Amino acid sequence: MHALRKWLLAGLLVIVPVAITAAVLRWIIDTLDQTLLILPEAWQPDRLIGFHIPGFGVLLTLAILLIVGAVASNFVGRKLVGLGDRIVSRIPVVRSIYSSVKQVSDTLFSESGNAFRTAVLVQWPRADVWTIAFVTGTPGGDVTNHLHGEEYVSVYVPTTPNPTGGYFVMLRKRDCIELKMSVDDALKYVVSMGVVSPQKTGASPQKTIAR
Repeated sequence: MHALRKWLLAGLLVIVPVAITAAVLRWIIDTLDQTLLILPEAWQPDRLIGFHIPGFGVLLTLAILLIVGAVASNFVGRKLVGLGDRIVSRIPVVRSIYSSVKQVSDTLFSESGNAFRTAVLVQWPRADVWTIAFVTGTPGGDVTNHLHGEEYVSVYVPTTPNPTGGYFVMLRKRDCIELKMSVDDALKYVVSMGVVSPQKTGASPQKTIAR
């Protein structure tokens, strides 16, 4: 019985990651394949080839992103993007949604942005209980008028095993300990509920996040 249990667990350790990875990849591919619907029916791969091959939507999505990125990177493209932003900003309701989403995307995907580029160790949800969080920026607006005396940072505390849910909190910068690990490693640590431990680095004095 002990051998059977050992073999069963060994099989689960092999099959479960493969099955979950395959399921996620299939969901992504199926979702991106929906972009093929923007093509005229006569140009769709299923019609041209005669049968369905998953993944053509991924290629089309990459092509669209590259073309839009190339156009938006030159002078004329930047002017067109700016014109489009001004037009959208004049449409009620739409401008609120668009501006909010654009600010978040600019912060997350900009090469000069600092959001989610630093993993920190913080005490949460109470003192002497530690968890991993990610620096997203600094408090702004009227919030800064009520945070006196010390420098604060905005951090995102993810939940586990689903890091897309979590908490946005503002903490004193001196209470956030910068971790010597990549954001990817920190996310793996969170998602695995501490099972997948990041590679240990040499011991060094604790320090707060860099200014």
